[in-house]
Amino acid sequence: MPHDVRNMSVRNMSVSNSSAKSSMSSALNVSVLVSIGRHPLTARTRRADQDARAVEMALSLDNAAVSLLHAGQHESDHEDALRGYMGMGIDSIELIEQAQNADVVPALSDALRQSAPQLILTGSRAETGEASGVLPYLLAEALGWPIITSLAAVEKVEQGVATILQALPRGKRRRLRIRLPAIATVDSSAPVARQSAFGPAKRGELDLHQELTAIDEALSSWHIQPARKRPKRLKIVKSSSARDRFKAAAAKAEGGSGQILTDVTPEQGAEAIFKLLKEEGVLR
Repeated sequence: MPHDVRNMSVRNMSVSNSSAKSSMSSALNVSVLVSIGRHPLTARTRRADQDARAVEMALSLDNAAVSLLHAGQHESDHEDALRGYMGMGIDSIELIEQAQNADVVPALSDALRQSAPQLILTGSRAETGEASGVLPYLLAEALGWPIITSLAAVEKVEQGVATILQALPRGKRRRLRIRLPAIATVDSSAPVARQSAFGPAKRGELDLHQELTAIDEALSSWHIQPARKRPKRLKIVKSSSARDRFKAAAAKAEGGSGQILTDVTPEQGAEAIFKLLKEEGVLR
């Protein structure tokens, strides 16, 4: 082989290696915080809907390295829920083991500082536990990052700046440009997550990490009990105009079984009101 041909092949190999390294370095590092969900009817553990939408959004990004992170207990039903995320096409999930009454913000912030993602996605609130929705805000405060709520889509990421669509009430959208790194919460306005495949879910690996547990002092002082069934609300007539509301109220008064009380004592009026509330199911 001539000398110049060998030099040309060496130069081509060096150019291809440098381009591969540049593409690897330009990949967007995205971390998704996932939690344990609960089915609203059967109460069985599952992947959380909003967190699954966040994973779907991360997987739809071009040239993105997606990693999943969860801080909680390593239990069998929790593992099944986490494998629901891996069934979307994720090879592994990093699980930071924490006690049941732990404050997971310090553990998550330490892990995120080490992995140094450019974008953190998470649901707006969890389906189990406190479900207060303040975790993304506390995490943004601990990291010193900006936070964006109600993320509907990520249009593009160029030179450390992301162009996103934020969901507003009544189906409106607002386009924003934010400088990374940043935290964004995803709610039901984001695209629906893909189905979880059984095979990839079983083949995925849980990367377990033991970290010190910071006890949540406020949570330890709370009294937690099962929720009681809410009382039945009275039927409220909703109409667009005052004329329609008046017609609905008049029709209900004519066709109902109520009675008009005149010249009655306060005790008789209170007894009639109490009887009506019992019949409507407000009081038990």
